[in-house]
Amino acid sequence: MTTDLSLPVPDLSSLASVTRQLATTAAAYDRDGTFPAEGIRTAHEAGLLTATVGERYGGPALAVAATARILHALGEGDPSVALITAMSLSIHRRQAVRAHWPQELYGQVLAEAAARPVLLNHIRVEPALGSPARGGLPATVARRTADGWSLSGHKRFATGVEGLDWLLVWATTDEPTPRVGTFVVPGTAPGIEITHRWDHLGLRASGSHDIALRDVEIPAGNVIDLAEHGAAAEQDNRAGAALHLPLAALYLGVARAAQRYFHRFAHERVPANLGHPVARTERFRRAAGEIALRLDAAEQLVFGGAERVDAADASYTPEHALGARVLADRHATEAVTLAVRLLGNPGLSHDNPLERHFRDVQCAPVHAPQEDTALLAVGAAALGTPSERKT
Repeated sequence: MTTDLSLPVPDLSSLASVTRQLATTAAAYDRDGTFPAEGIRTAHEAGLLTATVGERYGGPALAVAATARILHALGEGDPSVALITAMSLSIHRRQAVRAHWPQELYGQVLAEAAARPVLLNHIRVEPALGSPARGGLPATVARRTADGWSLSGHKRFATGVEGLDWLLVWATTDEPTPRVGTFVVPGTAPGIEITHRWDHLGLRASGSHDIALRDVEIPAGNVIDLAEHGAAAEQDNRAGAALHLPLAALYLGVARAAQRYFHRFAHERVPANLGHPVARTERFRRAAGEIALRLDAAEQLVFGGAERVDAADASYTPEHALGARVLADRHATEAVTLAVRLLGNPGLSHDNPLERHFRDVQCAPVHAPQEDTALLAVGAAALGTPSERKT
């Protein structure tokens, strides 16, 4: 399938400008916990929402390293916008690598995306199941109808759901021999109810609400990758490991925003008993060095690893990517924590940008696969033993 659609063209040289634009509205969206519509428009106009669409569809086909750069820049400006964008970029990237969508349906998505911001996300987590990264199958049920499918169930952490155009819902069929697959649901379909409101410590504007699906009907063709129950239907944490590098880059962007504020504070803060900026003190210079060391090392791991993935370096394994994300998340959270500790009370004040960065970066290790699952895979590879997906 090819297309002559005119998708927005991403300009990576303008990422710094996009970061600055997002930063002007990030605090207000965080405070209100509202969907960051203006930031999403900014990302769309910069060509970032469709940056990973494959060449066969007329897209830029940006790969892992460029995606990491994009999410780093967005994360530095507004990580809620970055996370919502990351979901769409991941879906387009998977389609570019392996065409698995129904051709007509994906063409419809791209036609919409050429004209306006179009957001997609996988909706997989459930109250009883938790994260699919730990194994298990969905309780959400897809029932056959005369014209297609009817979906019913509850999902958690549906990031960006208030602005999603397409929900990729993971569900089990009610067939005599049940299958598991992804059912593509329009965001405006009747029967979608946003239930428990997202009221989180960090990424408050990401709108990662719980939703209920009540007999939501979709056409028969809106289905991706139906498979029988079993390992083939579960999430393979190793296979998608390279996609976690851009996610790690997102939170390194948050940490860089925190570092920038820390530097500003250090140069502007002049205690009366000191008579010069605290930036000249040993304590602040040592902390600045520790923060720089952690973030520089983490970015080398993430961006260097992403470049090796793009180069199809056979020596760079999925475990390397998982390990890079674990270390990057640790370094990002520890760097921001150190900055807050140096500032003391001012760093924890709601009117201080550092307080928001501190809250946002706490979300880094929450994303699946979480650290214990990633370390299990890394350890199994190191010991040469079979990797267990269930924990």
